[in-house]
Amino acid sequence: MPLRSLVSHSVKTSNFSGGKSIVKVLLVGVGSCLTANFYYRGISNDVQAIETSVHELLPNPGAETYELGLYQSSQKEEHDRLEQHRSQRLNHDNVAVRIIYYVKYTIEDYVIDPLVSVARFVELSLIFLPVLVASPLCWFGRRDLRTGKTVRSGAQIWFAYLRWSAEVAGASFVKLGQWAASRTDIFPKEMCDELGQLHSDGTPHSLESTKRIISGSFDNLPFEEIFDAFFEKPLGVGAIAQVYIGKLSDKALSKVRKTTDWESHLQQEEDLLQDEPFLDRILVTEHNDPLTSNQYVAIKVLHPNVETKINRDLKIMKFFATVINVIPTMEWLSLPDEVEQFSMLMRLQLDLRIEGLNLAKFRHNFRHRLDIHFPKPYLGFTTRDVLVEEFIHAIPMSKMLSLSDNFGKNLSKEISDKGLDAFLKMLILDNFVHADLHPGNMMVRFYKNELFKHEREYKIVKSSNETETNRITNELMKLGDDSDAWCAKLSELYEEGYHAEICFLDVGLITELNHTDRVNFIDLFKALSEFDGYKAGELMVERSRTPETAINKEIFAIKVEKLVDRMKERTFTLGNISIGDLLDQVLGMVRNHHVRMEGDFVTVIVAILLLEGLGRQLDPELDLFARFVYALLIGFPTENEFSMFFI
Repeated sequence: MPLRSLVSHSVKTSNFSGGKSIVKVLLVGVGSCLTANFYYRGISNDVQAIETSVHELLPNPGAETYELGLYQSSQKEEHDRLEQHRSQRLNHDNVAVRIIYYVKYTIEDYVIDPLVSVARFVELSLIFLPVLVASPLCWFGRRDLRTGKTVRSGAQIWFAYLRWSAEVAGASFVKLGQWAASRTDIFPKEMCDELGQLHSDGTPHSLESTKRIISGSFDNLPFEEIFDAFFEKPLGVGAIAQVYIGKLSDKALSKVRKTTDWESHLQQEEDLLQDEPFLDRILVTEHNDPLTSNQYVAIKVLHPNVETKINRDLKIMKFFATVINVIPTMEWLSLPDEVEQFSMLMRLQLDLRIEGLNLAKFRHNFRHRLDIHFPKPYLGFTTRDVLVEEFIHAIPMSKMLSLSDNFGKNLSKEISDKGLDAFLKMLILDNFVHADLHPGNMMVRFYKNELFKHEREYKIVKSSNETETNRITNELMKLGDDSDAWCAKLSELYEEGYHAEICFLDVGLITELNHTDRVNFIDLFKALSEFDGYKAGELMVERSRTPETAINKEIFAIKVEKLVDRMKERTFTLGNISIGDLLDQVLGMVRNHHVRMEGDFVTVIVAILLLEGLGRQLDPELDLFARFVYALLIGFPTENEFSMFFI
């Protein structure tokens, strides 16, 4: 029986009435975890035994989107390699060896792994059952309308308790909380704000583990021969991986070039450049030099056994989601489906080749924009466990956001304009959107363009090299927390003809709308841009995931109509409106009326909210609504989609 059916059957037969319900839930969960291991042991064990020096990954051509194709290919490859790994040992020529491996795998699959899963289930039950029991706190306390807090004080305490519990539960649940924080269409905004404070900082794994994993990814080349320089202290540690800085040795570079048709690869890039229109070639300049031993690179390394731990936690999450789903009035959340989507997001991050290919695709999409930069991935060095990419020496976006005296001026305004233009290109033109756009994943550096010193650039020819760009970054970083000095220096750079370059990092998660969602997005925004709120409300219900669960559909459409009418009045009285305010209030209505929207659709909306917030900090006069409509009018990549906007 499949795991989903097994758990659903177990929950339905557990009878939640009476004082023994919690005990029954625990017993059902233990039994489900034991049985699940018999059916879902595919990727649970021997993860480290899989060949890790495989660099190539091609998307499944039959998938709806590029990212889904990469996910399917990665999962199939891992399953096939694990089966091959076991089959070789279980069919060994030596009978004694076959028996040893048979006993080994039997003990792992039916004793050790189930016991570990049960222990983890009990641990998580002890953490989260008190959270469930404490949920009635949400009904106690007063609302403090003077401070804008519309939830009861008891609910605020419970949200904080939930966040603390997620941190105690470990990396998988921290990631789950961060994902839930973006789903304001499902959960209360105050709860999302609290979960948004979760940090994914993890405990670093040992240097010995790092050396072993990197060596395996470089075809077992000794670690000492891979790097000319390697900083042993991680630059950053996350829930899934940690990042180092180093310089690859000539021996490592030559080894990869021998196994990769390097010259043919460079020739293909040159042929591609020559095939591009003449206008593009004169408006854009970039050097595509190969990696040398003099360049610093960033090396991301997965934590040992992280995949085994995450897969175990995901099975338990599915059980908890199924339990909650049988509670009356909770079925509209479709939590099992949401956990399934979250599982995919987690597993996408467990194959670092996917992030490398995402970087390559972003760089291709932005190849004509030298003021928007994504680190160059070195795919010949990248495997499932290790990602090697260009190291970016730049200023964190959070630093620019702290310079309030510079908002709306010179380079701060330019950063806002370029960042939003990049996002609209991702969304409207490319349908390939960075799904984790927050200040920590955005950086800024500055280059000189003498052709356009104090105006919008129509031709970018960088008259400064990388050494000078790094010098400017170092000079700014030496100013520390002196905001006045920062503002003065930025003004000086602007007058000297320097411009901002936005660098985007950490592209392990991206959002692509499939054809249906893209059509729905276009139709919805067309209705909003025409200020037809009632039609927008109807579309949101009709094209939701479960239209039958929506409550008071007519009232929902009327509420959206009134909201859009208020926004229309503000447009003519105040000059511009906040599309973020509009979408934020719509998400609140979606939650109250149980209108289930697609996860990728909501991710796009949340990205719009976040980017407008960042943009307005840097430029208070920002009008994203006008930019959005303009981008829609000129930006559709196909004639059908363009005509769809006006029909």
